[in-house]
Amino acid sequence: MTQEEAGRLPQVLARVGTSHGITDLACKLRFYDDWAPEYDQDVAALKYRAPRLAVDCLSRAFRGSPHDALILDVACGTGLVAVELQARGFLQVQGVDGSPEMLKQVRARGLYHHLSPCTLGQEPLPDPEGTFDAVIIVGALSEGQVPCSAIPELLRVTKPGGLVCLTTRTNPSNLPYKETLEATLDSLERAGVWECLVTQPVDHWELATSEQETGLGTCANDGFISGIIYLYRKQETV
Repeated sequence: MTQEEAGRLPQVLARVGTSHGITDLACKLRFYDDWAPEYDQDVAALKYRAPRLAVDCLSRAFRGSPHDALILDVACGTGLVAVELQARGFLQVQGVDGSPEMLKQVRARGLYHHLSPCTLGQEPLPDPEGTFDAVIIVGALSEGQVPCSAIPELLRVTKPGGLVCLTTRTNPSNLPYKETLEATLDSLERAGVWECLVTQPVDHWELATSEQETGLGTCANDGFISGIIYLYRKQETV
């Protein structure tokens, strides 16, 4: 961590703690609009590892040439996932996000072939069925953000045989959401619409905003909360 990141860490932890406590979607989007100009610096101070870990998981399972693949980054924010995708050869990336200010920030970076406003859970994704070779959503599956009921929409726009990569936090305050999410994922697998390829727990997800959020005490987990990555393949026959 740089000296600058260390100096801003208390402010960042307070901001992220506030974010985790917002359960109303409209309030959450306004929060992200206000956060957009400083988001990248703040998550760097937070040692946020989810974009890199999720893209690593996706790229290991991907079949075929990444250069030819069309990828959708859902809740793309400022483009942290797109940076990781491009580093691994995925160059045809589209993004959607519900925050106008996040989209404003990411447009200036030129990371995506196409960007669209979309508040998933309130409206469908703006793409036809079976468009993408892979769909990835990192950091947005929690209370007050993307609801579990929107998961089938991710599947809808994925090609048969394509991949869907999802993440969520597993710290104490997010456990009720995680349980609902896993029930949704399991229900879709039992229905035969996709198969689970990876369930990858991660101890060091991002720095905790409080000792209670580690679930074990700060020292027991080096001050980090945990998270989890799920990777599914849509059935060819769907």
